[in-house]
Amino acid sequence: MSFTVLADVVLVLHFAVVLFVAGGMLAIALGVKLGWIWVHGWLFRLTHVAAVGIITLQAWLGQHCPLTILEGWLRTQAGEQSFYEVSFVQYWLETIIYFQAPLWVFAIGYTLFGLLVILAWWRFPPKLLQSKKLLTNGEDDARNNNFSP
Repeated sequence: MSFTVLADVVLVLHFAVVLFVAGGMLAIALGVKLGWIWVHGWLFRLTHVAAVGIITLQAWLGQHCPLTILEGWLRTQAGEQSFYEVSFVQYWLETIIYFQAPLWVFAIGYTLFGLLVILAWWRFPPKLLQSKKLLTNGEDDARNNNFSP
């Protein structure tokens, strides 16, 4: 497998992480309102808050994402240096997920987003979803607006 293909795989993985972090918060907000039980699950919520926490900490420490560093190294190993030598996948995904701004802008943005995730955690805490009966009761609670803001 070539370095370019590996770099594209890392970029797709990076895009999936971005979707999980941003989409996860959207799913929590919508799920609470629409009665989606899975958005209250511990595994989903812990994974989400941990990802946001790690990203925020990295930004405050002035560190770039390890996936960004790995992708850059792989592209260097592949001999890619010019914008015009990038793959289709690389061009479009980098256009979508990479913004040009100082690290402090990202640190503030990630912190505000992290605070939003913590607020959602506090306002709509995760629940243990162990049985079908609990799922049914949770759906009843959601219909009765016990989970709505």
